[in-house]
Amino acid sequence: MSMSPFSTRLRCDDAGLGHVPHVRIIGGLSECPGCGLYQRVPDLEAGQQATCTRCGQKLARRRRTAPLATPLAFCISSAAFYLAALASSLMTLDVYGRQRTVDLLTGPMELMHEGWGEAGLLVGAVTILAPAVAIGFMFAILYAASCIRLPDWAPGVLVWYDKLRPWSMVEVYILGIFVAYTKLTDMAHVDVGPAVYLIGALMLTMAATDSTLDTEMIWRHRRIDRVTRSENGQKVVVDYAHVDETGLPPVDHLVACTSCGLVGELAQPVTNMHCVGICPRCEHKVWRRLPQSLTRTTAFLIAAIVFYIPANLYPVMTFLRMGGGGGHTIIEGAIELWVDGMIPLSLLVFFASITVPMLKILSLGWMIGQTWRGARGHLVARTRLFRLVDMVGRWSMIDVFMISILVAVVRFNAMASVTANAGMVAFAAVVVLTLLAAWSFDPRIMWDAAGRNGPVTDGLPPAVLRAQAGRDGAVSSSSLTPAGIVPARMEPDQA
Repeated sequence: MSMSPFSTRLRCDDAGLGHVPHVRIIGGLSECPGCGLYQRVPDLEAGQQATCTRCGQKLARRRRTAPLATPLAFCISSAAFYLAALASSLMTLDVYGRQRTVDLLTGPMELMHEGWGEAGLLVGAVTILAPAVAIGFMFAILYAASCIRLPDWAPGVLVWYDKLRPWSMVEVYILGIFVAYTKLTDMAHVDVGPAVYLIGALMLTMAATDSTLDTEMIWRHRRIDRVTRSENGQKVVVDYAHVDETGLPPVDHLVACTSCGLVGELAQPVTNMHCVGICPRCEHKVWRRLPQSLTRTTAFLIAAIVFYIPANLYPVMTFLRMGGGGGHTIIEGAIELWVDGMIPLSLLVFFASITVPMLKILSLGWMIGQTWRGARGHLVARTRLFRLVDMVGRWSMIDVFMISILVAVVRFNAMASVTANAGMVAFAAVVVLTLLAAWSFDPRIMWDAAGRNGPVTDGLPPAVLRAQAGRDGAVSSSSLTPAGIVPARMEPDQA
């Protein structure tokens, strides 16, 4: 490195800190979030991306578009579409000359009015509040990135944007509108309002903003402090070295910040059970692995299974028309669409609302079970399956959004009405709990349990630790000598 990335804001007298703990930042090194392999990531050219050589996870990418101007243009468009959608009507239903017009706020408010406050707050949070917060955070991030050095408040905004962005479910809401529309066309005349098209445009612009944003380039504008602290407040001196100069240190001494990706080397092996300290770049707590990953994921998964049974047995809504009708379960709604000839839509509802939750529960259960056993087979397949589970989990909210729209628009007393039932609340709980289970699971521990990330002394089931200690002569592909460096795979950026 020709220049040090350290800031001069915090200074220390190294001569007087001989017994103060040190941490060495290793530049040019990245840990794969999917399998935990440390790899050398070179500077990428525009249109290139680096992927993990072991599990195929994307590590870094560079767009050909302008790094700030392009996401700013999409972000401004998102803000305009969002405000216009709030002020526009969603749809109008005409039943025998009686009309009812609804907007984005009507669905959550009607659910709360019927006594399903938890479901109403959830729908309002993910369709109204979360997109607004995401757009506001993005404006703040882009402003911070335009500064010469990243402001002190910017790391927190970057980290919270990454945590809150998945809760913005505009794209899922669009499909919920489509399903609700197909159900309404059989009973009355429906006029689609401008908000539907504006929400569709918002979905595209928000996705384009995320796609063109390069957070790694933004983190490079943030200083690395010369002094940080451990979790108990003890001062820690920070040094810097590049991986090309030092080679790869022992992997059990390395730890990567999950917020900003900074890799550090400690003087002693890193524990999985306790916080290592405070990151000198983003000032967030650093853990080698997500704390209590197996325990928390197992707890969320058991809770999801408990709610999954009533979610499929009890009606999710009651549809009354001219004194007739009754309750509908999720599977009955899919069957009704099939009988009405809407086969593709029926398959979509069946897949998103029945198949996806079940597969998420089974997949996470399989991954947890294999990790508790310390299984060494199918690691790449399990890691890719986890990425798929994490990606498709939000789409199960289609039925919840559809019900919120129907409850809002079909309010004609005895002539026609739709009310939500307990099955909808149970199903919403299943979706949220499986999302939390996936987000609390750290896929790297599957590779730790298999002995593929070097020696591990804690943070795994005791039986797995004993089995690893008893393996004689086992050499994994990631237990490299200090001189060995695994280069990340370079590919064209296809995203």
